Amino acid sequence: MYIHREAENVITKLLQNKKVLMLLGARQVGKTTLLEPFVQAASGTFLNCDIEVDKSRLLLASTLGPLEAMRLLGNPSLLVIDEAQNLPEVGRIVKGWYDARVPVKIVLSGSSSLNLLDQTAEPLTGRNEKLYLTPLLFSEILQNQSWYASQLSRTQLKNHFGKQIQTLLMQQVVFGGYPETITTDDKEKYLLNLTSDYLLRDILQSGLLKSPEPIKRLLALLAHQAGGEVSTNELANSLSMARPTVENYIELLERSYVIFRLHAFGTNQRKEISKKTKVFFWDTGIRNALLKEFSLSPLRSDIGSLFESWIVAEVAKRNLMLGGNKSELYFWRNTEGSEVDLIIRGTGILKAYEIKWAKQGMTASTKSFSNTYNIAVEVITKDTFFNLLG
Repeated sequence: MYIHREAENVITKLLQNKKVLMLLGARQVGKTTLLEPFVQAASGTFLNCDIEVDKSRLLLASTLGPLEAMRLLGNPSLLVIDEAQNLPEVGRIVKGWYDARVPVKIVLSGSSSLNLLDQTAEPLTGRNEKLYLTPLLFSEILQNQSWYASQLSRTQLKNHFGKQIQTLLMQQVVFGGYPETITTDDKEKYLLNLTSDYLLRDILQSGLLKSPEPIKRLLALLAHQAGGEVSTNELANSLSMARPTVENYIELLERSYVIFRLHAFGTNQRKEISKKTKVFFWDTGIRNALLKEFSLSPLRSDIGSLFESWIVAEVAKRNLMLGGNKSELYFWRNTEGSEVDLIIRGTGILKAYEIKWAKQGMTASTKSFSNTYNIAVEVITKDTFFNLLG
């Protein structure tokens, strides 16, 4: 079953120019599936550097002149090099072809930025543009439902299919948005395998870790604290690790698209917390798999923090994949303890959101922020989230 991605429209535009396109993202978010229809439509060539025959073919082509190389590869108008991080020379090779102005659009796809960005950044400086693919957005999953009607407005969808939307919401909060969680009958087994076999593969293959156990222990702690303020000192003490080691592991997890951080927003250092950070998982299914907690009950004890984590991740995914990171995301807290869950700042834009599972009115926290910045805080709940993410 093919699930249409909103990134398809972005790729269609990016394929119109000659710059090298780098498609980045975690393993199993659907990069290969996304690119295959474009390759077929263009009668292009698809090389997978996980496959030795494809890798050898690419290396052989690199020993030839640019035009001869393209002939060897079938004179494609579109050349996709998948799992490009497995070929250290890929940046140098592609740079040579790009500078020779070969008549081909080149796409490099990689499951992690750990190697792909490091190895290609310098050779392809000024010659590339990046697109990040995340786990599925709620809107992409929604459009794949048998009951979904594209001709209906959001309000009409909520009126006609409110119960189905709430059921779908609970499923996504618990199981997340990796494409296979939508198609498989055993979602729990898939997520448990993903967290044990694939999640850290790029970090381990990079040679930056000798053993997966320390970073697995860190992940378990981060899963418990997801959506909360994180102290590297406290993490280091809990894990009996040096603080620089913990910070290095967190950076590796960020660069592998497992987690991301929100920094505190503030303009008054005396009254606002500005040096704190919160950690979120790009996919709440991963977080729940790490905790082995897959309850679909809306009464589960962590539903409030889980829903907040899911909303923040959905906004972050859309901002990264479709917005090109044009907006900056923060949380806000002052020294008196007032807090707002999500701040979105863009060019001439500042929006604030309080995220609660159940309906709630204006709180002291939201009033404090509104009084400080003269901006209304919108409350997002399970009943109103559709306005933000639908």
